[in-house]
Amino acid sequence: MRRELLALLISLFGILNIEAQSLYFYSLEKKNNNFDSLVMAANNETVDTVKAIKSYQIAATYFTKQDIENYQKYLKQGLESSSNSPVYRDIGLYYQSIINYTKPDAVNLLEKDFTNIELLLKKYNSNEAKKIRIIMFQNKALFRIIQNKEVESMNIITNKAIPLAKSLKDYELTGALYKSIGVLFYNSKDYPKAVEYMNLAENSINKLKRQTAQSKAIKGEAVLFKADALMRENKMSQANAELEKTYAIIKDYPESNFYSLYYCTLGYYHMKQKNYPEAVKLFAKGLSNAEKYKNTVIAERIKLFEGQLNSELKDYGKSNKIFKEVYASTPYQKNKQEVLKELSKNYTALKDTTKANLYAERYIDSFDSLNTVSIHKNIAILEAKYRKSERDKELVQKQLEISKKNKYMWILGLASLLSAGFIILGLLNFKKNKKISEQREINLQQEIKEIQQREELALTKAILEGEERERARIAKDLHDGLGGMLAGVKINFSTWSSTHLEADRNKDFYKILNQLDNSVTELRHVARNLMPESLLSFGLETALKDLCEFYIRKDLKVDFQAINISKSTPLSIQLHIYRIAQELLANSVKHSEATNILLQCSQSDENFMITVEDNGKGFKEEDYRKSQSMGLHNLKNRVDYLKGKMEINSDDEGTTINIELNTHAVS
Repeated sequence: MRRELLALLISLFGILNIEAQSLYFYSLEKKNNNFDSLVMAANNETVDTVKAIKSYQIAATYFTKQDIENYQKYLKQGLESSSNSPVYRDIGLYYQSIINYTKPDAVNLLEKDFTNIELLLKKYNSNEAKKIRIIMFQNKALFRIIQNKEVESMNIITNKAIPLAKSLKDYELTGALYKSIGVLFYNSKDYPKAVEYMNLAENSINKLKRQTAQSKAIKGEAVLFKADALMRENKMSQANAELEKTYAIIKDYPESNFYSLYYCTLGYYHMKQKNYPEAVKLFAKGLSNAEKYKNTVIAERIKLFEGQLNSELKDYGKSNKIFKEVYASTPYQKNKQEVLKELSKNYTALKDTTKANLYAERYIDSFDSLNTVSIHKNIAILEAKYRKSERDKELVQKQLEISKKNKYMWILGLASLLSAGFIILGLLNFKKNKKISEQREINLQQEIKEIQQREELALTKAILEGEERERARIAKDLHDGLGGMLAGVKINFSTWSSTHLEADRNKDFYKILNQLDNSVTELRHVARNLMPESLLSFGLETALKDLCEFYIRKDLKVDFQAINISKSTPLSIQLHIYRIAQELLANSVKHSEATNILLQCSQSDENFMITVEDNGKGFKEEDYRKSQSMGLHNLKNRVDYLKGKMEINSDDEGTTINIELNTHAVS
C-alpha cells in the first residue's frame, strides 16, 4: 500500500514546480539539460531566497526519482539559505515533510504535517506560499479518495484549492485541479461530467503562453481520461480523436512513462472495437512501461483489462489467473469488487455452479449500493453548489459596478451644484441623472434576481439529474450485473439438479431454488422501479398504468384514469411526472391504510394535472409541514422545478392531493 500511495502522491507533487517534474512524468523531457542547468544555477546563486527555492525544486525532483540522498542534501541547502526568511523557511517545512510519503503510516503523518504547515503559510501573501497550500490541499483531497471519502475530497478541491489557484491566475494549477474533479466523476461513473471537467482542465492549460513538460503531462492525462470516459459512453469516434490528440502531445518524448497510461487506454479502445490482437500488443507495451517506472497503479489497471479481454476470448483459465493475481495484490476495494464480479461471470460461463455462487456472494457482501448512491449524489450536489458559487461571485462583481456608478453620479451631481451660474441647471441635471441611476439600479437588481432564480433552477436541475443518473446506473448494475449473475447461478442449479436430484426426494432443495428464482424476479422488479423500462419504451401513460398495477394487492384496489396524455411531452418531463406520481402512490400505500386509491392524470396543452385520492385515515396539516421526509422533499423539488402548485386536503375519511404542473417550464 505504501508504494502505491507514494506513486499516487508524487504524481500530484510535481505540479508545484515549473522545473521539477513528478514521478509519473519525470521522463517526459527529451534530455536533462533543464535540470542540470537548475542544479548549476542553484549552486552558484548568491541571493539566499532565490537559492532556497531552487534548492527546494532540486530536492523535489530527486525525491520523485526516489534519490533520497540527494533529496536530503538539497533540502538542507534550501533550509540553510532560507534561515533569514520566515516565508521560505516555512515553505521548507513542506519539502521536509514529504519524506513521510515513504513511511508506513504515511496518510496520518502527512495529514498532521499539512494541517500545521497550512496554518503557518496562510499568514503569508506570497505566491510561493499559496502554491504550497494548493498542492497540500490537492494531496489532502487524494488522501480522502484513498480513504473512500470522495465527498470530502470534492469539498477540499472546490472550496479551498480552486479558489486559491484562481486568485493566482495559475492556469497550470487550475487545470490540474479541474482534472482531479474529472477523475472523481469518472470514478463515480458519471462520464458526461468527467468529460466536462477534463475539457475545463484542457482549456485551462491551453491558456498558458508557454506549456512546460508538466503542463503537457496534465493536459495529456486529462485528454486520456476524456477518451476513456467517451468509450464508456460508446462514443468511439470522439474517443479516437482524443487519443490522436494525446499522441500529438507525447510523440516527441519516446522515453516517457506517460506511455503506460496511453497504451492502456489505446488498448482498451481496440478491445472495445473487437481488435483483440492489437489490444494484446498495446497492453503488453503499457505493462512493460509501467513496470519499468514502477507505476503499479497503471499496471493493475492494464491487468484488469487483460482479464476482461481473455474473458471475451473465452480463455477463462487465463482470465481467472489474472483476476486472482490482481485480487491478491490490490489495496483498492473497488478493484477487488470488480474482480469478484468478473470471476463470478467467468465461472457461470464455465458452468461451475459452486464457484460462481461463491464469488457472487462475496461480491454481494462487498457491495454497499446505498452508500454509493449517497456518495455520488453528494458529489453532484457539491459540484452544483460550486458552479452556483462561481456565478454568485459574478453577481457580486455586478453589484460592485452598480455601487461605483452610483458614486460617480453623486460626484457629478455635487460638481454641478458647485458650478457657478449653473446651480439650477445642475440641480435639475443631478435629479435627472439620479432618477436614471435609480432606474438602472432597479433594472440591474431585477436582472440579478432573475439570474439568481435561474441559478437556483440550475442547481435543482443538477440535483434531480444526478439522482436520475444514479437510479439508471444502479438499475443497470442490478439488472445486467447482479441479476444476470443470480440468474446464471439459478440456471446452473436447475441444470445440475435435473440430472442429479429427484424432485420428490429433494423438496427442500427445490424450495430453495424457487426462493432464488423469486429473488431474481424481485431484484429485476427493483431495477425496473429505479428506471421504468415501460416509460422509455411506451411512454408515460403505459408507465403510470404499470405503476398502479404494481401496487395492487388483495386488500388494496388502485384505479388509474388517463385523459389526453400527450406522447410528445419531452422524456425528461415525463420522467419527473412519473416520479411525482410514484412518490404520491408510495406515500398513500405506506401511510394511509387505504383500501381504494385513485390516480387521475390529465393534460391540456402545457398544463398537466395529477390527482391522487384515497379512503385512508388521513393526516393533520401540521404533521405534513413538520415532516423531514426525503421523499416529500424530493416531491416538492420536482413540483417547484416544473413551476407547479400542490394542494392537499386530508381528514379522517381520506386524503386528496391535487398537483398542477407546467410541461413547458424547462427546456
